[in-house]
Amino acid sequence: MPIDPNFRRGGGLGRGLEALFEDSRIDEPVAAQETEGQTGGVEYIPVTDLVPNSTQPRKQFDTDRLRALEDSIRDHGVLQPIIVRPKNGQYEIVAGERRWRASRDAGLETVPCIVRELDDRENMLMALIENMQREDLNPVEEAEAFQEMTDAYGLTHEEISKTVGRSRPYITNSLRLLKLPEQIRDYVSGKLLSGGHARALAGVSDEEQMIRYAEKCVEKNMSVRELEKMIRDAAKPKPEKKTKREEILAEEERLTRSLGSKVGIREGKNNKGKIEISYANQEELQALLEKLGRL
Repeated sequence: MPIDPNFRRGGGLGRGLEALFEDSRIDEPVAAQETEGQTGGVEYIPVTDLVPNSTQPRKQFDTDRLRALEDSIRDHGVLQPIIVRPKNGQYEIVAGERRWRASRDAGLETVPCIVRELDDRENMLMALIENMQREDLNPVEEAEAFQEMTDAYGLTHEEISKTVGRSRPYITNSLRLLKLPEQIRDYVSGKLLSGGHARALAGVSDEEQMIRYAEKCVEKNMSVRELEKMIRDAAKPKPEKKTKREEILAEEERLTRSLGSKVGIREGKNNKGKIEISYANQEELQALLEKLGRL
């Protein structure tokens, strides 16, 4: 993902985000040895000294993926260091909370870490970008992270776009998801609806109708295109029902009495139209034909 190393606002990000990622990835696996100290910039820190990121954009961790990672770490160790920063006598996880959770559950005592001196803004941005690169965030979590960048640090949509390597319309459309009703946001967080579904629903002005669409979409497991079509079809103006003139209603009643069968008269354009006569069975049809034959 492209990152603008020259991004600045209100004093800037110091070294720039590009510098923050130096040495945050390693090419060769690092075994999770139970040894403290430094090895080529990697420190082995006790699992109990690490704490979750206070600005972690990801709120949900897939249980199955976590268990699979735990099994892998138990067999092969931690293959990628966790990025941390010193905070209140401990180490706050900047990137790699899932690895830390799996390592802890696998019974490791220490994990390989790279320690960074980061301020709160750098911490939040690095955590967000790391999750986005891994595609670990659901659309709602991603939108909440973008909103935090605006609320906490005053970044514009354009600045967020440059920072995280997404287009400005992508940022704007993402933030629209936060205006959706909680029920729909829960559907997205629970992966019952995708970000595409959510963006389609965001264009519906009536909230109750929006929720009905979402419920039907989940119930029928509709694709984004199917949902969009349903919304478009519902928005099409329905033809007005033409009210029959009094004289036409009177003629319908007269003919119905005369023939003993319900008669309907439909007026069309250019003085054209139809007369419809209903019957319930073959006996009624035969009687009707006899009456019409005598006219």
